[in-house]
Amino acid sequence: MIFHVSFFCFYAFELVESSDYQTMQNNDKFPDGMIPLGGKAFHFSCHSGVKCFTSCCKNVDMFLFPYDVIRLKKRLGIDSEVFMRRHTRLSAGSHPYFPAVMLQLSDDVEKSCPFLTEKGCSVYSDRPSACRTYPLERAVDRTSERGARPDYYFLTNHPYCLGHQEETPYTSLQWIREQQLQEYNNQNDRWAELDTIFLTNPWKGEGSGGPLQQIAFMVCYNIDEFRLFVARQHILEQFKMSSKQRKHIESDDVALLQFGYDWLKFFLTGKSSLQQR
Repeated sequence: MIFHVSFFCFYAFELVESSDYQTMQNNDKFPDGMIPLGGKAFHFSCHSGVKCFTSCCKNVDMFLFPYDVIRLKKRLGIDSEVFMRRHTRLSAGSHPYFPAVMLQLSDDVEKSCPFLTEKGCSVYSDRPSACRTYPLERAVDRTSERGARPDYYFLTNHPYCLGHQEETPYTSLQWIREQQLQEYNNQNDRWAELDTIFLTNPWKGEGSGGPLQQIAFMVCYNIDEFRLFVARQHILEQFKMSSKQRKHIESDDVALLQFGYDWLKFFLTGKSSLQQR
């Protein structure tokens, strides 16, 4: 059995059970069987006393997003390129114009998460967004053109997971707060905005893995190499910003990632919050 955990978006992402791309023409239409929770409560708890504890950490298909990679590589104390080579694999994305990054499982019989120990998750405070979100799945409406894009939460109910039989009640908002998901959601939404640009095939015929795609992939998933690239090419000097902003971008991975997103938008579409000197 393969367990699936995901963050997904309407218009560009679907549930990972399906590799097909689909455009949601109507915001009121959800995948078959998926009903938004809204403010409705659900019951769930995951702890060592539940018989299935850590079952969902084995033989799992899990997408990793750029912020996930930053949190994990910092937790492990390794370079982003080392992390990518050691702990990830590439897969077909939600559309044909940019690959997905997935967690590389251990080469054991159970195909365990590489961060799983006998006591549980060894990177728990920096675990990926998909792990934090479960047993919920999150959808973001990227067809919304103005204002905050609405999101929706759906309750999964996999038969292997006995956490649903626990009595602890939550609303989706309470779960978000307890799992400290808001920062992950904010970062993943920024990534989704960029991936929506990738969806338009801005590479203009250069083919899979061409020079522009490689630059975009570096920005998103190899933040330490991007830092070196920015310094070599004197990219920060090309845009208006205060010395405080510049130092923050130079020293902070998340600030650099956000700058990278804006720079890619400028680079690929000519439209961005960045202002050239």
